[in-house]
Amino acid sequence: MPILEMKVPSPGESITEVEIATWLVSDGDWVDKDQTIAEVDSDKATLELPAEEAGIITLKAEEGDVVEVGGVVCHIDTDAKRPEGAGQKAEEKKEEKAAAKETETKKKEVVAEKVESSAEKLGNKSASPVASKMMSEHGIKPGQVNGTGAHGRITKKDVLSALSGGIDAGSAATGWGGTRDERREKMSSLRRKIADRLVSVKNETAMLTT
Repeated sequence: MPILEMKVPSPGESITEVEIATWLVSDGDWVDKDQTIAEVDSDKATLELPAEEAGIITLKAEEGDVVEVGGVVCHIDTDAKRPEGAGQKAEEKKEEKAAAKETETKKKEVVAEKVESSAEKLGNKSASPVASKMMSEHGIKPGQVNGTGAHGRITKKDVLSALSGGIDAGSAATGWGGTRDERREKMSSLRRKIADRLVSVKNETAMLTT
């Protein structure tokens, strides 16, 4: 049979559908037998989808699509002739996707390090009760005040000095050294399942206090 229909295999018991997380090949690419062509998310794990035969692939589902177990995700023309340099192109695309994923991971790590570093800087500064009250009233962050007390403790005098120097609450948002960038991403089926379980536990578990 020249056209092979590739269907979603069963990842395990009780799982009826999966989500196409990432295609590692493009429509019309040559694929080798057992080459990983996609990553799919189930309720329990992320799995790799290998090509069942070699040939030209035609995608039948998009990234983010939810496909039932047994559903067709692509066709492979097994009668097609292997084009020159097909293996090299597939390897280049795989490396590009891996590099993009690594870059995204590094960006997240940098942001996390900045937040952690800023938290440490602010957390290490103690303040007297009077100084804390004054900073709260004026919307001042500890990192904006130079503590002159013992071990860098912030005193009332330090807060007054900062206020007289022109510090205001508007600069508090930029004083911590972090980022307020927002990014919205579609949740994978695995993350949705975890979120559903957490909400279920919160709603169904008795919360006892003493």
